[in-house]
Amino acid sequence: MDNNVCQVYEDEIRALEEEIKLLTEKYEDIQQESTFFSEEEILKSIKSFRRETWGESKGHESPSDLKAQLESLETDLSFLMKLTGFQFTSHSKKTVEKTRDRTVQKHRLSGNCHSLSFQLEFQLLETQSKEKVSSVITDLNIIMESGEDSGVSKFVSSVEEHGDLVTFFRSLSTYAEWYEHRRRTFLHFK
Repeated sequence: MDNNVCQVYEDEIRALEEEIKLLTEKYEDIQQESTFFSEEEILKSIKSFRRETWGESKGHESPSDLKAQLESLETDLSFLMKLTGFQFTSHSKKTVEKTRDRTVQKHRLSGNCHSLSFQLEFQLLETQSKEKVSSVITDLNIIMESGEDSGVSKFVSSVEEHGDLVTFFRSLSTYAEWYEHRRRTFLHFK
């Protein structure tokens, strides 16, 4: 019985050590992101945030208005999920590089479209000039369970090569919808 108790404590210690490691990495990422900004920029952001929150909390919107707005947004989100078939299950973003005129962020996104699951990894390169901000997707990696359909594999390779996420989402939505119809039809005949 003592061995079982010791094992339970050792497992708990390992789990806590892993949690500490993850939290430390997260803290270091936050610290790294915050070091890219000068004190002046941080103070400007804080003042802007205070103005926004104080402006909203001075009675412009009552709690019932906010609740109604939230319900409206939830209804819109539900409608869009039914319309497109997309349901995103996770998203993470990590800033890899940040300078005055260039930012590189690494994104990971996973979800489902109808019954097909997908995972995306890409880097978003934002460059800022005096006139405009431009964004470019690089290092796109798409993971999908395409089964034995080689057309999907070719399509995914093409999208990865061109870094065209809009085409991917549009095409995936249509393909997944018809994939689901075919699956139901074949189940009906079995």
